[in-house]
Amino acid sequence: MLADEDLHRHAVANLARADALLFGRVTYEMMEAGWRGPAAAEARPDWMEPFARTIDAARKYVVSSTLDRVDWNAELVRGNLGEVVQQLKRQPGNGLFVGGVKLPLALAELGLIVEYEFVVQPRLVGHGPTLFAGLSKGIDLKLVGRLEFRSGAVAMRYEPRR
Repeated sequence: MLADEDLHRHAVANLARADALLFGRVTYEMMEAGWRGPAAAEARPDWMEPFARTIDAARKYVVSSTLDRVDWNAELVRGNLGEVVQQLKRQPGNGLFVGGVKLPLALAELGLIVEYEFVVQPRLVGHGPTLFAGLSKGIDLKLVGRLEFRSGAVAMRYEPRR
């Protein structure tokens, strides 16, 4: 299902709350291919432009052991994931926004995620990645926000119970 205008506005607001984006290699490459440059712009409606401008301008950190270099306002980060992310989180500001499948799993295992947002789309597809598959122990969450969209999608924000 293609995200609609409401979901894109919500995503822009979320990105504006963070100082930088933290991506794994796969998510970085997918987002760069979809949102960077004039070729990507030709294939999208005008209402997607605020998100495109926001993500294009955002500072990005890319966790990868296979990439040699990144650009698109990005910095390659290597080393111990927990130490690297804790160092980034200690920088002044509002924090990081994390996207993807594998990287959030690794950060959840390390207890480094302070807020989760899940957007549930009103569509069953029967395939795709399973979020947090392989998590070694459960994480109890507390609902801290809920937003319904005209499309029927629902964004739910949770914090880990401590």
